[in-house]
Amino acid sequence: MGMVVVISLPLILFSICLGFGCYFLGRAKGRQDVRTNAQVFGVPTPPPGSGSDSFAASPPCKSFYTSTSPTPKYIKPDNSANV
Repeated sequence: MGMVVVISLPLILFSICLGFGCYFLGRAKGRQDVRTNAQVFGVPTPPPGSGSDSFAASPPCKSFYTSTSPTPKYIKPDNSANV
């Protein structure tokens, strides 16, 4: 029983210290990144060397502007024949 306590107790304490150390160092690193690199939310810039029109949006389809939608080609049966 004494051997289990001698081996496992230092391992448990080391794991707890390692966890706290990683937590605090990571938090400090994250706060430093926020101060130095501002987050920019928006449209990403195209990579260098690519044409500026490669990211142009395609025109919407014709059915977007029409007021009536086309009739579906296949209508699913409603199982009223099985009742």
